[in-house]
Amino acid sequence: MHSSELDLRLDGFQAADEQTREAFRHAIEIEQTELTPLAEHHAPDGGSYYVLHNAAATWGIPGEPQLVALHLQRDLPTKTFRFEHATLPLPAMAQAWLVHRGCPPEKISLTPGAGTSPADEVTRALEARLSADGNHFALLHSYTDDDPDNSATVVVLRSLGERSPFPFRVLHEDVDIASWTHTLREGGFATYAEALQWCEDALSGEAPPLPPVQPRSAPRPGNSLPSPAQRAAGRSR
Repeated sequence: MHSSELDLRLDGFQAADEQTREAFRHAIEIEQTELTPLAEHHAPDGGSYYVLHNAAATWGIPGEPQLVALHLQRDLPTKTFRFEHATLPLPAMAQAWLVHRGCPPEKISLTPGAGTSPADEVTRALEARLSADGNHFALLHSYTDDDPDNSATVVVLRSLGERSPFPFRVLHEDVDIASWTHTLREGGFATYAEALQWCEDALSGEAPPLPPVQPRSAPRPGNSLPSPAQRAAGRSR
């Protein structure tokens, strides 16, 4: 894992109010020493965007997401800040969350050496698509297994605003610790139960190949709102 130290660039700034101060302390500051930046971008208007790995998640509830997307909003004249954050299972999902909040997509690429590298072009293409249109999906379930002998993440998403017989999507990231690479694959399911069952089978090593995903038939408008799960995960202060 990339070992760059996290710099939130908040010297001289204070939280905009007591509610923000308390929320930031619980969400970020308590575990700040365990947060490693995988990507970051700092805008001229005082906004900062981070993809962070939370090492403390390893010792928490098994399977919990280990990535944090953080959006800091600084008011330069008053030297105060507010923030939003979300806990998400895959880097591409964290990037999508930040892009939806104004971060230029090309500015939030993972730092070389931060985490594993894509093993093939299929993985690269899928990650690029997810980071660009990840807000078209609601996050229903995820499980991150960080066992070195079986390092994998499964995610169940619900497609929003489209007419499809297979609206439930599964993402399966499989990490090869020896080569320090990962593959990411996607499949489509008709029901949540089928998607969840595939994930359980995958984590036990008994899943069949993922069924292909049908193309979206009704694209969402570009100014669509974030999904319900994303709104629940992100806290605006």
